[in-house]
Amino acid sequence: MTKIGFVSLGCNKNLCDTENMLGILARRGYEIVNDPEEAEVIVVNTCGFIDSAKEESINAILEMAEYKKGRCQLLVAAGCMAQRYPEDIRRELPEVDVIIGTTVFDRIADAIEIGLRGKKETLIDGIDKDVPDCLPRIRTTLPHTAYLKIAEGCSNHCTYCAIPNIRGRYRSRTEENILAEAQALAEDGVKELIVVAQDTTRYGEDIYGQRRIAPLLRKLCGVEGIEWIRVHYSYPEAVDDELIETIKSQEKIVKYLDIPVQHGDDRILRRMGRQTTRRQITDLISRLRREIPGIVIRTSLIVGFPGETEEQFQNLLSLMEEVRFDRTGVFSYSAEEGTPAARLDGQLSDEVKEERRAAAMELAQRISLERNRGLLGSTLEVMTDGFEDGLFYGRSGGESLDADPLIYFGSRYEPMPGDVVRVKILDAGEYDLYGEQISEQE
Repeated sequence: MTKIGFVSLGCNKNLCDTENMLGILARRGYEIVNDPEEAEVIVVNTCGFIDSAKEESINAILEMAEYKKGRCQLLVAAGCMAQRYPEDIRRELPEVDVIIGTTVFDRIADAIEIGLRGKKETLIDGIDKDVPDCLPRIRTTLPHTAYLKIAEGCSNHCTYCAIPNIRGRYRSRTEENILAEAQALAEDGVKELIVVAQDTTRYGEDIYGQRRIAPLLRKLCGVEGIEWIRVHYSYPEAVDDELIETIKSQEKIVKYLDIPVQHGDDRILRRMGRQTTRRQITDLISRLRREIPGIVIRTSLIVGFPGETEEQFQNLLSLMEEVRFDRTGVFSYSAEEGTPAARLDGQLSDEVKEERRAAAMELAQRISLERNRGLLGSTLEVMTDGFEDGLFYGRSGGESLDADPLIYFGSRYEPMPGDVVRVKILDAGEYDLYGEQISEQE
């Protein structure tokens, strides 16, 4: 069997594509290997979202190209950067043999077979192509946790974002297709589903004529074997009464929402093409915390957007102080070609953007530490992820996979990965928490 290795970059939605490609190739008879030195074919599933991601993708391609001096016969560039810049890759990275875009990754085996016959292959199709039906999948995450992608693309058209140009308009998968995959994941030992899309709150609008994220979540709760369901990337303007009630009432849905708000100044929000005001954001967060006590809210923020004044940046910081998000990711604005924001006047220097990012991150860290210290002495339900350096580690409902801190704990019970245990919190850092597993009776 031909041995094949993968490098997967970018977001968890891209990782889902990687796992599908792995499943397709394994079904076709390829052997999957972890060591690139053993691989006869190497696939780099690239990210093309912002400049730093593109640079990382190029570096990964060049690093993997070195293995063509050994066993590797074929180098494949897949994913977002391949979809967006196929001609540039063919011209500037001649080491790449096969280029395959985001809407035809289900044809990865065919493309590789053409490449192995000595032909340079470029396989790109329209970005609005229908989402393929449920595909075979080899998971690369923890055995008890899986991402479940419910839609492709985005139709929000924020002025800074290139996703609609790379991934196309929003296209939902059918409920039947999603539930079939969730059932298969449960049968494979998955206990936690992390529901993802570029915007989960828009699910169903395109194929059912209405938002159906709440009914979908309720149906997922009925899948036997699934214990936790976590929802990512919920745009604030579409978090409606039904979704709030569903999260509140369904025991399997962890009390956690990832709500990207991006800024705290109304004029910047308008220039970003966002559909909410600062007041609407604060009202929503207040309502969520009032109706779902203990809910953990994660957000992402962009500093240094074109024209952002010092006063507008201070408005962003004051939003952080007012709302006190539980988890915050802060990103410097990146001018992406083909986006309206890249053509705006008032582009800021990298130095200013980095200074503002550092200031926002410092505030986020302080808020995180204060929040964590407030958990001292409390007991949390923690899903065990692993063991290292003499401690078990895992996540409560308030920590998502790969995005958030961990909870480290000692235990005399030796829990297995996927076990949900009670942990008393004894110490707190800026990010991670530390504690001891206690029995059900304690």
